[in-house]
Amino acid sequence: MIATLATVPGLVLRFGRLHVGPGTEAVVFGLAILGAAFLLTWAAEVAEVDISQGLALSFLALVAVLPEYAVDLYFAWRAPHQPEYAAYATANMTGANRMLIGIAWPLIVALFWWRERKPELVLPRSRCVELVFLAIPTAYSLVIPLKGTLSLLDCVVLVGCFAAYMWRTARGEVEEPELLGPAFALGELRPNLRRAAVAVLFLFAATVIFGSAERFAEALVHVGKSAGIDEFLLVQWLAPLASEAPEVLIACILTLRGDAQAGMGAMVSSKVNQWTLLVGTLPLVYSVSAGAPSALHLDARQVEEILLTSAQSLFALAVLANLRLSRLEAGTLFVLFAAQLVFPSTQVRYGFAALYLVLGALTLWRRRRDLPEFFRAGLFPDGRSTGSAPS
Repeated sequence: MIATLATVPGLVLRFGRLHVGPGTEAVVFGLAILGAAFLLTWAAEVAEVDISQGLALSFLALVAVLPEYAVDLYFAWRAPHQPEYAAYATANMTGANRMLIGIAWPLIVALFWWRERKPELVLPRSRCVELVFLAIPTAYSLVIPLKGTLSLLDCVVLVGCFAAYMWRTARGEVEEPELLGPAFALGELRPNLRRAAVAVLFLFAATVIFGSAERFAEALVHVGKSAGIDEFLLVQWLAPLASEAPEVLIACILTLRGDAQAGMGAMVSSKVNQWTLLVGTLPLVYSVSAGAPSALHLDARQVEEILLTSAQSLFALAVLANLRLSRLEAGTLFVLFAAQLVFPSTQVRYGFAALYLVLGALTLWRRRRDLPEFFRAGLFPDGRSTGSAPS
């Protein structure tokens, strides 16, 4: 009920064609996207009960990036006609990706330690799938800052990685969804009523998200300009908060209920979806808007942000390559992320990227004997993989 009510002011402003101050619009439409994201998350969980696993995985992955994608789509669509909007698309994308690793992953480990008093979270071998299909686009993403563009080639590679990830995941073991809160209540309905309720929730939430994205995005930009705040930073850190909160909250609830593996798995999967599908479709949307095959040209700041995001992803993967995440490792991820906010200097941020890369390379070298089995477990179904899980 609260999630639905949060969308009402945004709907009134949007479809009533009413306007208020940029600050008020940022809050109203941000809350609308937040409420709709909760509705989407609950509906997606319940949908797993009624549709085949392969279709469910593909559909849920698309749903997972919808709130971020709606805002980024708007920025990418405007960028051919207003070049400064390309920077905002990069800002939203890099902010969402870095917050997942820098805040959500450590938060899951902290809650796990608080509940279980165990020094590290151990993931099942099946999570190698997500990690391997995060490793491939992460390695490729290191090329993007070197060439200085997001092009249709990047779209082919990254969306191709997403498609391969969906295909591989569909061949894995079927897991019954664990429904919580409103999702549980929906799941208890009669099949026909449940399916109708899920369809209505999807349609309503998608309408709210796409109806609010433009006004929310423009409000953030205008707030930054009028208040003398860097609008790049507002888009980078405030926009993802509304879209990421529901997924992170549900992962935290799962962890507090004793299923930290599922909570962390959801966060890793969300990172894969964002780092492939979300990033890969930006040049496609840009080209469609431009009316011809085109590439987003990255300025110095965008190059720096993408490099830093790629380097963070590499280090996080190296840390989790043994399927264990300790308190110390989670704390390191958080501290390095938080420190970036304190030091906005370009030189210092390149220093953070270098530190991530060095730490990632050293960690991978220490675990080099585990990597062949790690990749076998991620790329092939269980019947084709041999040996023990990474340790």
